[in-house]
Amino acid sequence: MISQNKKTRYMKKIIQTVMILAAAVTVAACVGKNGGKASGEGKAGEAMQAAAGTPGTAESGKPGTAAPDAPVKVEIALAAYKDVPQDEVYSSTVQAYAINNIVPQTGGRIKKINVEVGDFVRKGQILAEMDALNLDQARLKLVNDSTELSRLRTLFQEGGVSQSDFEAVELAYKVSKSQYDNLLENTILRSPISGVVTARGYDRGDMYAMASPIYVVQQITPVKLLVGISESEYTRLHRGDAVTLTVDAIPGREFTGKVGRIYPTIDPASHTFTAEVLVTNGDCVLRPGMYARVKVTFEVRRSIVVPDAAVQKQQGSGVRVVYVVGPDDTVDIVPVTPGRHIGSEYEILEGLSEGERVVVKGHSALRNGSKVAI
Repeated sequence: MISQNKKTRYMKKIIQTVMILAAAVTVAACVGKNGGKASGEGKAGEAMQAAAGTPGTAESGKPGTAAPDAPVKVEIALAAYKDVPQDEVYSSTVQAYAINNIVPQTGGRIKKINVEVGDFVRKGQILAEMDALNLDQARLKLVNDSTELSRLRTLFQEGGVSQSDFEAVELAYKVSKSQYDNLLENTILRSPISGVVTARGYDRGDMYAMASPIYVVQQITPVKLLVGISESEYTRLHRGDAVTLTVDAIPGREFTGKVGRIYPTIDPASHTFTAEVLVTNGDCVLRPGMYARVKVTFEVRRSIVVPDAAVQKQQGSGVRVVYVVGPDDTVDIVPVTPGRHIGSEYEILEGLSEGERVVVKGHSALRNGSKVAI
């Protein structure tokens, strides 16, 4: 079945042919009135020949009024449907998934420094140790309160002490245990996450003055990127959507990730919303601070696609056109609406139908109605 675009172009050609023949008849009639019947017939014949683009007759002995154009040699391609990803590329910066500042609760002297910047550490690993004087005192008090509680528990079970006396000793033990646990946590400093040490602010023997952290540990498996996306895409992006990204620091390698979180508000100044992208980074090659280009695919659309060489720009107007070769091997210049540029192909939103032949080489010698040789 002939598409609507093809029907429209065939009707245009028929109308153009009828108008040319009508003009030729009018010219012949005018010549007959002014120059006589015989002369008029000759003029009319020449006019008809000029309109039809044919040479003059051999009987007149004169050269033809118009020489036929030789077919123009061209190369063609077929318009075809393909799946076209509707994606956009955004710039962002790699960030650590979590950042922890390693500090004690109170000031004190640093007794041990166990790791250096760049070291990978495990969750629970000891990073530094503070002066243990207060911890030792708390441990002794805890041992004493524990012994007292055990003694009174036996007496309480035998009825030797009142319940209030037993509960007072039990409460003192719980307070001592809580204080000891807190001092232990702030004297033996452990990493709360698995990651890499990115900063160290003190040396062994320094007095920690609660000004800056002793260590900074960043979790880089996974890493995250905060991507600002236009508000027009808000309903097209979903949590769990796959994304790809590249970083300038590691050329030639592409990483995959997914949308882990979509922020619920839109920035009124930039009219963008933030999507948090997570990348597994199992080999730890992505590091915080790297510049990244994130490609987000919102959907895949099935569209007509042609080689990009088929889409030409008309001089002076900026209109995009393609040269369509009809069944009679003549060219029809058709305006089109291009969509995305994918590699060496253009998506065509309007103007073409599947299976139409388009010129990809040899445009310079073509005009509407030109005969071509393929």
